[in-house]
Amino acid sequence: MYERFYGLREKPFSKTPDPRFLYLGRAHREALARLLFAVEERDPALLTGGIGCGKTTLSRALMDHLDSSFKIILLINPRLSPLEFLRALARHLGIEAPSDYKTDLLEQIGEKLYRLYQQQICPVLIIDEAQLIPYRETFDEIRLLTNFQLDDRNLLSVILMGQPELRRRLAHPVYEPLRQRIGMQYDLKGLEREDIDAYLDYRLETAGGQGGLFQPEAVDRIFAYSQGIPRKINHAASLCLIEGFGRESRTIDADIAEAVMEELALFE
Repeated sequence: MYERFYGLREKPFSKTPDPRFLYLGRAHREALARLLFAVEERDPALLTGGIGCGKTTLSRALMDHLDSSFKIILLINPRLSPLEFLRALARHLGIEAPSDYKTDLLEQIGEKLYRLYQQQICPVLIIDEAQLIPYRETFDEIRLLTNFQLDDRNLLSVILMGQPELRRRLAHPVYEPLRQRIGMQYDLKGLEREDIDAYLDYRLETAGGQGGLFQPEAVDRIFAYSQGIPRKINHAASLCLIEGFGRESRTIDADIAEAVMEELALFE
C-alpha cells in the first residue's frame, strides 16, 4: 500500500519475529550474547521480559547464530503435563515411538542424547512462553533434564523464555532446586529513547528504504506511547506510514505522529 510511495521493498514494521529486522540495542545485544554463552557452556538459561519486548525475535536470532553442531528444539505451546512434555521432547529429538511410561521414556531420551553427543551435536531446547507451564512437576522434569550429563558437560542446553511472571513464579521456594541449575538469567527491557531513531532507520533500511524518514518530534511521540517496547513501536510506526501516505507526506512529522497517537488512545 505505502511501500512504493516510501521506496520500500516490503513492510518494515511487521509483527512477525523476523530476525533480519532485529535491531541490537544495548539490552538486546547483551541478551543475545548471554544466550549464546549459555548455549556454548550448555548451562540452563532464563530470559524474561514484558509483552512485545523482542524475546521471540531474539530466539530466532539465536537460532541463526548456531551452526549445524546444534539441534534446535522449539516448544511454543508449553501447556503440557510432565509426561506430555517428555513425549514432545522425545519426538523432537527424533525418537519415533516415545514410550507411554516415564521410566522407559527417560531411558529413551538419555540414549538419544548420548548418540547425538557421539555425533558432536548438542540439542538446544527453547521453551517459549514458559510462564504458561501449568504444573510444577513439569518444571521438575525440566530440572531433571540437566542430569543427562557427562563428567564435564551437559548433554542438553535448556532455555526458558517468558513474561515477568515466570521470574516471580520461579522465585517461590519450591523452585529453588531449578533456580540453582540456571547458569544465566536476563530480564529484557525496552529500548531507550536514544535507540529509537536508529531502530526505526534500521528497519526501514532493511526493508529497502532510507533512514531519516521519522523526524525527531515524531520519534518523541512514538517513544512516549511505546515506552521502548518494540512491538508497540512497530504498531505506531506502521500507522504513521499509513497516515503519511494518506497525506502524501515524504516524511513523518509531529503532526502525523500526533494524529496516530490520538487514534491509538481511542483503543487504550
